[in-house]
Amino acid sequence: MAPSTFVAEAVLFDMDGTLTDSIQAVEAAWGKVAKDIGEDPVHVIAATHGKRAVDNLSQFRPEIKQHEMDDEVQDFEESILYFADAYSTHGRGSRRQSSCGTPIIGSPFGSGANTPALTSGSSSNSSAPHSRSNSIAAYGRRPSFAQRLHSRLVMSAVPEITSRPKVASPTSSPELNDFAIADDEDESYDPAIVFMEGEDGSLTKHRLEAWQVEAGAVDRSVRILPGVKRMISSLPDGRYAVATSGARTYAFGCMTRVGITPPPVTITADDKRLKAGKPAPDPFLLAAKELGFDAKNCVVFEDSPSGIRAGVASGATVIAVCTSHDRAKIENCGAHYLVENMDKVSVQVLPSGNLEFTVDA
Repeated sequence: MAPSTFVAEAVLFDMDGTLTDSIQAVEAAWGKVAKDIGEDPVHVIAATHGKRAVDNLSQFRPEIKQHEMDDEVQDFEESILYFADAYSTHGRGSRRQSSCGTPIIGSPFGSGANTPALTSGSSSNSSAPHSRSNSIAAYGRRPSFAQRLHSRLVMSAVPEITSRPKVASPTSSPELNDFAIADDEDESYDPAIVFMEGEDGSLTKHRLEAWQVEAGAVDRSVRILPGVKRMISSLPDGRYAVATSGARTYAFGCMTRVGITPPPVTITADDKRLKAGKPAPDPFLLAAKELGFDAKNCVVFEDSPSGIRAGVASGATVIAVCTSHDRAKIENCGAHYLVENMDKVSVQVLPSGNLEFTVDA
């Protein structure tokens, strides 16, 4: 089939499954929710893909009160980033280990340390500030998922091991920031054991819970998908936005982990201007409006059935990528084009500033 060419004014990207791949971490997080509530993980994972965490939590955890939901969403999304980072922070992929192979992790423990602090000005035309952000300074907030996890680790410290100073391993590479633990050279590796590093440089042994051990056993790190860097670098500033079913914690955490700078217009699921999430068109309509364009003159890149339907409902031209679903599962969702990944799409900026797309479907 010959490539197809058309012109549009702007691009509206979905995030996960379209720009980034964090599907393993997302599924692990929903799998944990399913086990916690006694549901079948396969069912919960299938039912939640491409939808907002607030909608999914409302469905599967109806006991959550409305005033608690923002906190629960943030905790859930921090758990996704925890699963994404666990292999490299305390699993076999950890670059900081004692001489016996036991990982050394910083304090506080958790994925939040790798996610830049987000102020209300970090995306000025983007999602409205989180409902809690205005009150944090005045009233404080309950501890985050990462902080509470760290506290639980501290309380579950293996009692027979005391804090001891770290000493540099004479054979270690400075670039890898390795350390040895005095008198621990003959200790066998236990995946449930980690060393917490204190502010004074001392190391204290802690025991992980079973689910935390499992999280560190598999590399679920966030990855950038094929063709994404080239596509984004081809687009002028102000001509593209992100509209995702993820809230700020997860969305910004994923993008920054793979080197994507979240664009000024990044519409996240916790944006209070949204009346509904995908498959409703609201996220794409708001993103187009914030860019200053009509959604009907925009291109939507999507990967999930609910996202594709949202793009179609917005009136945009929808390019579906087969990066998270088999072609058979998304080919009847109404997308105008169906491609393997973003490598199959190229764009040129016309003298008018508009965008000419070529799709090799």
